[in-house]
Amino acid sequence: MSSSSTFIILVFARISAASVALLVLTWALAFKTSFTPPSPTSQHKFIYDVLHPLLMVIGFIIISGEAILVHRWMPGSRNVKKTVHLGMQGVALSCGIFGIWTKFYGNNGIVANFYSLHSWMGLICIFLFAIQWIMGFLTFWHRGEVRRVRMTILPWHIFVGLYTYGLAVATAETGLLEKLTFIQTTRNVSRHGSESVLVNGLGLGLALLSGAVILGAISPRPQQFVTSSAKLRYSDDKY
Repeated sequence: MSSSSTFIILVFARISAASVALLVLTWALAFKTSFTPPSPTSQHKFIYDVLHPLLMVIGFIIISGEAILVHRWMPGSRNVKKTVHLGMQGVALSCGIFGIWTKFYGNNGIVANFYSLHSWMGLICIFLFAIQWIMGFLTFWHRGEVRRVRMTILPWHIFVGLYTYGLAVATAETGLLEKLTFIQTTRNVSRHGSESVLVNGLGLGLALLSGAVILGAISPRPQQFVTSSAKLRYSDDKY
């Protein structure tokens, strides 16, 4: 893939991320009654309910997506890129853990909320993400590991990382569907109203963002493409 194609993918990913962040912020701030009815006694619960989508979408999905693309756009040595990647993924993991905690803490604990597909997928996603982060630290960032071990684990590291990212987006989509269905059936929100359109747009934006991030991660770098082409020409000349 040429450098111009990579640049287009990165720009599209940034535009999608900015759009998603704007939509989730607008939803949380402009449609407050969809999270908790405004009253003095529910203000505390409202803060936790609003923090959950903000932390999970902006703090977890968007930041982790940007961390995945670090190796595509950031200049510098490989160690610098790995350090930034590890640090950003650590921030995303912290946001994800805190985001789940706010939801459970604000709604009578884990057991009372651990009933839906969204909650099951969310806990599995955070667990996989934490294991991935720890394994990444031990095998890639730590200099004591031998190169052969790193090369053996690298394909699995990439696969599990992209799978977990895709699972995070799928979890967010189930959460949006669950929330939208709830407010449409219990709070008389119109299926064709502005809030329904906004939430559907947020779900579409997440789908586009995940596609751009995964495509940017798996696409070959320009130098890799040149090297592969050179090897192919050498093979053709040889035979």
